[in-house]
Amino acid sequence: MNRLFLLAAPMMAVALGLAGLPADALAQDPAAAAAAAAAAAAAAAAPAAPATPTINGGDTAWMLVSTALVLMMTIPGLALFYGGMVRKMNVLATVMQSFAITCLISVLWYVIGYSLAFTGQGAYVGGLDRLFLNGLNFATPFILGEGGASPVPTTIPEPIFMMFQMTFAIITPALITGAFADRMKFSSLLVFTALWSLVVYSPIAHWVWHPAGFLFGLGVLDFAGGTVVHINAGVAGLVAALVIGKRKGYPKEAFMPHNLVLSLIGASLLWVGWFGFNAGSALTAGPRAGMAMAATHIATAGAAIGWLLAEWATKGKPSVLGIISGAVAGLVAVTPAAGFVDPTGAIIIGLIAGVVCFWSATSLKKMLGYDDSLDAFGVHGVGGLIGALLTGVFAKISVSNSENGFAALLAADPKATLGLLEGNASAVWIQVQGIAWTVGWCAIATFVLLKVIDVVMGLRVDEDVERDGLDLALHGESIH
Repeated sequence: MNRLFLLAAPMMAVALGLAGLPADALAQDPAAAAAAAAAAAAAAAAPAAPATPTINGGDTAWMLVSTALVLMMTIPGLALFYGGMVRKMNVLATVMQSFAITCLISVLWYVIGYSLAFTGQGAYVGGLDRLFLNGLNFATPFILGEGGASPVPTTIPEPIFMMFQMTFAIITPALITGAFADRMKFSSLLVFTALWSLVVYSPIAHWVWHPAGFLFGLGVLDFAGGTVVHINAGVAGLVAALVIGKRKGYPKEAFMPHNLVLSLIGASLLWVGWFGFNAGSALTAGPRAGMAMAATHIATAGAAIGWLLAEWATKGKPSVLGIISGAVAGLVAVTPAAGFVDPTGAIIIGLIAGVVCFWSATSLKKMLGYDDSLDAFGVHGVGGLIGALLTGVFAKISVSNSENGFAALLAADPKATLGLLEGNASAVWIQVQGIAWTVGWCAIATFVLLKVIDVVMGLRVDEDVERDGLDLALHGESIH
């Protein structure tokens, strides 16, 4: 016992010194020393005060890379993917759409789009706090929804978050253009894109991703854009295809792709860029980003195989267009789930998406008779819907909380679950509500915008322009 006391004495002496008591009090009053030691032990066991958030260099570097990767998805990725699938006389008009949308949305996002999506405390739309990016915070870590009930802290400066989200706002309307390829006026496209971005995209982004948004509060899970980007773009594309009408000669004439090598290169750039899209949505260079990257790659490969096998079985031959379309379907479907599911859930989502999107881009389109030129709805709309629903099935609390994002939920209920397979029976219904709100607002607003633009300036090019090609008529250029 005396030996234990002698061993502990130096530690208690340090505690006494830290407490402001004379160190020799240990020898003079052992009882006081013991009490001080107990107080020091209690202080050590108490939870430490939360550290002040600081900008993390690793997270910041990863988000810079992710932002560049997502921008690459539109230019040149989507531009080449769509450009290779149209006829030769419309290639320049098609790639021009993606490039022009990139420029237009970048300016709009600076002026007001970002503010409408990611500021304020409204449940349905943001405020004007960042009009012209006024007051953008670059010196301290950005807190999404600061001042509200459930802010989301980050370790990156706000300009990087703003730029990362800008690339999402860019690619979403660019995806829509695949539905009405070969037949829309360039001037009308620019007006539609600008209005749609402000009336449809920014509000829905606020609903789902801002802590004050009503779908965020409902518990809708959308890690990187299943509802905000893909269902949104797919539904808008379907509405546009119906309002503008079918291409001249469709479906009797064959509309053969001009150059599938370009499309394969574009799809490959989309695949690589999607790692920024999904893994970047973790906003950190941590374990959740790693799992999101793994889920993204595995689901994409699974969907490509699923589409390939379905096409092989029904048509007798697997095609280049089929396998790259299947890969994109997998990328779309895993997007809402990437940060919530494990690799097994991801590959199941991918396989299902590959088969169902093949059916929607072939059989469903023929059955209903709409002309979705490059399958914007068949791949993005249907793939996004599949992914959003299955996120509610396969989401896992262990994956989702890998960086303590659900710590508050687990503190309230240590047995809390996320997905249906974990026992959360309401998860799929919550996802259905998110899908329904997105589809409903997007379809109504898109229809109204297109009808107004059609009355004011017309949507469709003249018949002779459509017959001879958009490149020369709209842009005075052609490829040889």
